[in-house]
Formats: sequence, C-alpha cells, structure tokens
Amino acid sequence: MDTVKTQALVIGAGPGGYPCAIRLGQLKVPTIVVEKYKPGGVCLNVGCIPSKALINAAKLFDKMRHGADMGLLVDNARVDMGRLVDWKDDVVGKLTGGVKQLLKANGAEYRQGEVRLVSKNEVEVRDPKGASYHIQARSIVIATGSRPIEIPGFKVDEKRILSSTGALALREVPGRLVVIGGGYIGLELGMMYAKLGSKVAVIEMTPTLLPGTDPELVQVVARKMKKLGMETHLEARAKSDDGKAVTIESKDGASLKLDADSVLVTVGRRPNSDGLGLAEVGVAIDAKGFVKVDQRMRTNVEGIYAIGDVAGQPMLAHKATKEGEVAAEVIAGRASAMDVRAIPAVIFTDPEIATCGLSDAEARASGREVAIGKFPMVALGRALALAEPDGFVKIVLDKASKEVLGVHVVGSSASDVISEAALALEMGAMAEDIGLTIHPHPTIPEAIMEASKAALGEAIHIVNR
Repeated sequence: MDTVKTQALVIGAGPGGYPCAIRLGQLKVPTIVVEKYKPGGVCLNVGCIPSKALINAAKLFDKMRHGADMGLLVDNARVDMGRLVDWKDDVVGKLTGGVKQLLKANGAEYRQGEVRLVSKNEVEVRDPKGASYHIQARSIVIATGSRPIEIPGFKVDEKRILSSTGALALREVPGRLVVIGGGYIGLELGMMYAKLGSKVAVIEMTPTLLPGTDPELVQVVARKMKKLGMETHLEARAKSDDGKAVTIESKDGASLKLDADSVLVTVGRRPNSDGLGLAEVGVAIDAKGFVKVDQRMRTNVEGIYAIGDVAGQPMLAHKATKEGEVAAEVIAGRASAMDVRAIPAVIFTDPEIATCGLSDAEARASGREVAIGKFPMVALGRALALAEPDGFVKIVLDKASKEVLGVHVVGSSASDVISEAALALEMGAMAEDIGLTIHPHPTIPEAIMEASKAALGEAIHIVNR
C-alpha cells in the first residue's frame, strides 16, 4: 500500500479544518487536508451558509407580503421553492470553490476521502473510488465536526422525516411542518418555513424554547412565532409517526396528534469521534463523545490535536476557526493557546438573538453584584425605519467596577452588532468605554451605547431608572 509523508495532516475541511490547514500553510508547515464530504464541511454546505441564505429570503418574502404598512403594494407574491434552492446552491458553490483555491494558494494540499488512524502518526485513507493508501504525519489534527442526533420512531430519510440537511433542500414548501426540538436550529428553520407559507408546530421537551438562553430574549421571539401562526408544545415528547401525523405526549401523559406533511428532527448534534480509530491509539474521549483537549488543542496523545465540534462545546463555526488557527500555530512551534474571555453566539430567528459573556443570572451566580442597562429597539430610530421595532439590548455590568460582563441583544441586526460586544469583553471594557464612544446615527449599534449609558443612569433616549 502506498504511503505519503507530510509534516501535518488535517482530517476534515470544515470551518475548523480548512482554516487550520491554511494557517499551517502560511507558517510553511507542509500540510495535507483530507475531507470526507465537500470543502467547507457541514457549515458551508448544509448548515450555516445555506440556512442563512434561505432565512434571509424568507424574511424578504415576509416583508413583501406586509409592505402595505409602508405603502408598498405587492400583489400575488409567491414562492418558487425550486428556484430559491437553486439560488442557495449557487451561493454555496461559489464559497466551496473559494475554499479549495485558498488552500492551494497557501500551500496546503486538499484531498477527498475517509480517514482512519492506524497509529498516532499514520492514517489509512480510502478515496472516493475505493482505493486505499496511507499518510504519515508528525502532527494530526482531528476536525471531523458533528452530525444530527436521531430519535427512536423518526428515522431520517430526507423525504418526509428530515434533518436540517434535508430541510435546506426541499423543492416544495410543506403545507404542515412539525419541528421536533425547540432549540436554535428548530426555531431558525421553523420560522423560515412559517414565513414561506407552512403551518408549523414546534415540540420541545423542556419548559422553554431555546433552552439555556436568557428567558427575556426568548420571550420576544416567542411573541413573533405566535404572530406567524406557529404552534408551540412545551414539556412534550414526540412519540411516533404514522406517515400522516405525529403523536406527541405531554408531561401529564395526555396524547395529541399533529398532522404533518414533513417532520423536521432538530434535537441536537453529536460529535463525529467514532469510526476514526481514536480510542485504538489511546486518545481520550468523554462520555458524550467529545475528544478531550487542553488550551493548546492537544489531546493526551502526543502529536494528535482536535478542534471544532468534535473537541467540545460550544458547537460554533467561529469557535472552530479560532481553534484551528491555535492548533496550527502550536504545531508550528508558536506560543499560542485558546485564551478567550467570551465567545459570541447568534441565533438567526426573527428577531435575531445574539449574546456574548455572562447573563445577569450567571453573573449573580458567580457571586458578583450586578447592574443592568437595557435599551428597547422601539426607541431606536434605525429600528423603526427598518420596520423592525421588536427587542432590546441588555448589558450586564459588575456594579462596583462598571466592567462589562455580558451583552445580550434580541432585535434587528443582532448578529451584526454583537462583535462590538465581543471586542469590549475581550479588552476588559468598562461601561464608560462604550458609552463615551461616538456611534454613528442612525444605526442599530447605537442601542449598545444607550444600554451602556442606561446602566450608568445616563441614557439620553429613554427615561433612566
């Protein structure tokens, strides 16, 4: 069997793997990256990018239908789902091609195939034609991502029973869609299809939608879901499907049938750590399947690293990218580590939710005395001009020092404004630092400035309390 030798091997070319390979190339470390699926991984091909493309299209369609409030009359607005999916695929195609070009331009070699470790410095690769060969590398980076969790009674076939992958490829809008799981993926896609014309019902086994998210933020999204005509069934479990309806059971044991043309299962994701031979070469894996790593992305086996979803929570593309860069720099001999104060997170519902740092509950639980500043979007000129007045910005401060501990946004462009909060937290900013910074008018980020001033009792455009 042929053997190829290199200094570094990256297994997986998703948002962790391909940046890792690019950074290795920049640092002049001979690198091969092997991807099982397509360049860009799940995020670029069937996750982050295509979902946001369709979510944006659904939002535009919803605005078209309600344009009369602004004097914009659109008659007979309709959705051609086939053309919409083709457009989404075109967006994805442009970006995946760019990934391969970037790898090549930075001196990293891209290959396709399935990989299994045979030792801590050697893997077997099976290419798409079935041929096998070995790669030997001084350093190996595991960047294999995650996959959707399936539940009993709902075998995913991507026809009637869908994972998020199948939900992004439907060429017809389902008349009735049941979403199992009220987390961020379920609500993002459920709201998208509600805007496109589906009658949507969401089933969530916990007492609240978006478990783990500040309830104040969730309430704003829940109100919008109600306006869209979406049903919500909390503390309920999906039990079975007969091909026409989904049977759910509430916490008191009562059963209910929900008609469904399509069923979307979004109950979480599991790491792709199995089937790689990791345990056989001694790599430590926790009870949930995550590969254990330190701040330098090293596993317990010398020369083997792990990044992204497979290396633990939070399962976020931008966290994977940062970890990939850290791993590359460590392999190249640099003093690098995953040393961040906070990782921002975004939920692309309508309105969007974006958070960074501690919630007020988390800050109090840590023993701090906190001060809160809030500014409503309805008092913000830009939000009103966009006809998106729902939501608010909430800033959490250490009451004594006035240090910013967390920023939480629900509202228009939350995904765009949260980066200011991430920078503030990373730099150890005080409320005054944000409040004294002149923000351009009229813009959404003004709400962060106003919330910072509100925490100090100095807000201009709301009454201070």
